[in-house]
Amino acid sequence: MRSAELDEFVEKVSERTDIYSVVSQYVTLSQRSGRYWGNCPFHNEKTASFSVSPDKGLFYCFGCGAGGNVFKFLSLIENISYFEAVKLQAQRLGIDLPKKKSSPEQERRRREEKTLLKINEIAQDFYHDCLIKTARGEVGRKYLAGRGITAETIETFRLGLAPEEWDNLLRKLTRQGYTAQQLESVGLIVKRKNFTGYYDRFRERIMIPIADIFGHVVGFGGRVLTSANEETPKYLNTPETILFNKRNLLFGLDKSNRAISSAGAALVVEGYMDAISLFSAGIKNVVATLGTAFTPEHAKLILRYARKIIFCYDSDEAGQRATVRALPIVQQAGADVFVIKIPDGKDPDEFVRKHGKEAFEELIKNAATLIDYRMNYVLANAEHSTTQGKHRALQEILPVIVNVSNPVTRDEYCKKIAAELILDERIVKDEYRKLLKQEHSSEPKKISVAKEPKTYTEEESRIQMASEEILRMLWHEMDILDYVLTVLPKELFSPCHREILNWLESCAAKERRPDKISAAEELSEEANAELSRILMSGSDEFGKREIALFEESIATLRQIVLMKKFYKLKTQAEEHIPEDETTYNETVKELIKIKVEVDNLKGNA
Repeated sequence: MRSAELDEFVEKVSERTDIYSVVSQYVTLSQRSGRYWGNCPFHNEKTASFSVSPDKGLFYCFGCGAGGNVFKFLSLIENISYFEAVKLQAQRLGIDLPKKKSSPEQERRRREEKTLLKINEIAQDFYHDCLIKTARGEVGRKYLAGRGITAETIETFRLGLAPEEWDNLLRKLTRQGYTAQQLESVGLIVKRKNFTGYYDRFRERIMIPIADIFGHVVGFGGRVLTSANEETPKYLNTPETILFNKRNLLFGLDKSNRAISSAGAALVVEGYMDAISLFSAGIKNVVATLGTAFTPEHAKLILRYARKIIFCYDSDEAGQRATVRALPIVQQAGADVFVIKIPDGKDPDEFVRKHGKEAFEELIKNAATLIDYRMNYVLANAEHSTTQGKHRALQEILPVIVNVSNPVTRDEYCKKIAAELILDERIVKDEYRKLLKQEHSSEPKKISVAKEPKTYTEEESRIQMASEEILRMLWHEMDILDYVLTVLPKELFSPCHREILNWLESCAAKERRPDKISAAEELSEEANAELSRILMSGSDEFGKREIALFEESIATLRQIVLMKKFYKLKTQAEEHIPEDETTYNETVKELIKIKVEVDNLKGNA
């Protein structure tokens, strides 16, 4: 349950926050007609339809329908919860968070995690300084320059160098008061085999800090510089710790999430050097897995920012197998999946360094769909000249078509598969139907249906426009709520407008005025965005014009209500003509009464 202290905290942050100052950090805004306009950060557009009103403290996109107050904007742009957005803005303003009572165990874990994150932060700075400020960092600087990594990218990713000494970092951190056990728990040091002490895990390596989505350093990856020992791994990651879990982490997501949102797509590569090279070349919507298979957790992370996922793993056999394993995971998560195959057996890093950004963007533009890639992979790797071979190939290709809901697309792929395997199209469709039946019997599947654009009849348009005027007036003049609910049935309003009306009624019942904060917290996302649009579209000053619009809107909706009742009664009257004259006469009187009221409303309109 919300406390008064928490409400006071949110209100304090809201009062000290200017929505223009916040939004302009993310969106280039220009002033027009008393508002600020820019290209929406939540969908791709060429004409600015994203609007910010500092006076109202609201934003709304007339293209995609996103809207709300400043905290709603932050929650959408940073992909965090609403209250996390409040806390983020509070931290930026230097406002202390209200104290929350924790159990002793929770407090102990919180302090431990904070200490371990601090250790990783110090280690990051130590490695970074070794690379850019010391003579021994020269070998690392030359290596990175040779791979096309700029000084700007080194700074962005805080790349570093682990020196070749066995206990350099260990000595530095223990001198600062941290214990060997703490350093071991984050994977920075390793216990000696004879148990007489510890040594640094990372030595003579380019160091890549790995951060969570909030930018906290939770681990490291190290790329060996020189090695005479074949047993020395080329890449070495932090082991699993309480901070570092590869299943839940994607390298670079803290840096690339805004670019992913803007592009509407995430590019997934295998290694962090691939991601760094592409980022350095200007392709910034890129993330990398950390030496582990792509997981459902990875898919969920990306889908917070974009629906489209483009895989670009190495072109060797291992990379292609990894791609094939990842595809069902992202398809089941509901993503639009595409695959890039790098020409000449190269990896993304090699290709972009040799051919440049434009050539790589061309690969992205021509990425294969999931089905095309799967079909080409099976045809290239399976023997399909015999009847048995064709059947096996068909069974490997068909599963990816099961989730295709568009019948035209599905039919085209069945034709394509039949042509590639030199099979009768009926055989392919029969096998598809068998597989679909098996899928449905083993596990119910959710089928996502694309929403058709909303179209309105003339009457629905009149109701929509009148409802907006009434809700706008109610926001400012709650005293007229009882009057509105008396003359108009809630059922006349659209479900979204009805939700706003019910919420306003609950505010009145609790004797509190509606405000942007409670609207964002208590309304659904759709209703909150719709309310923002309504408020953004009208005036805050209520004179004769606004009152006249309100009264006209009430009259419009009242006429619609009465005419619905009129036609219903008329039908009833016609049914009673032959057998019930009394009921017929009473119904006619009611019809005349309704008609008079409708005429009066029209006369006053």
